[in-house]
Amino acid sequence: MSSFNHFLNNIIIQIINPLIVLISAAAFVVFLWGIFLFIKNAGDDTKRADAQRAILWGLIGLVIIFGVYGILNIALATFGLPPVAPITAGG
Repeated sequence: MSSFNHFLNNIIIQIINPLIVLISAAAFVVFLWGIFLFIKNAGDDTKRADAQRAILWGLIGLVIIFGVYGILNIALATFGLPPVAPITAGG
């Protein structure tokens, strides 16, 4: 069973962690883009509505990603595996 835990640990480190960071960054960029469009198109109501939708979807994406992050950590703790940790500069 130790080799299976090692395999799952490698999947978490090599695949899950970078995916969480990438998707979180994409949702944050959508959120920032929506804010930029909201400020840029302050005089046009239809374009502001589009910007509000981008802001909303960016926030929804962030909530979903961090929810998944929490659920993954709970599931991993249940099976005695190390938690999904943020990627640091040291690796």
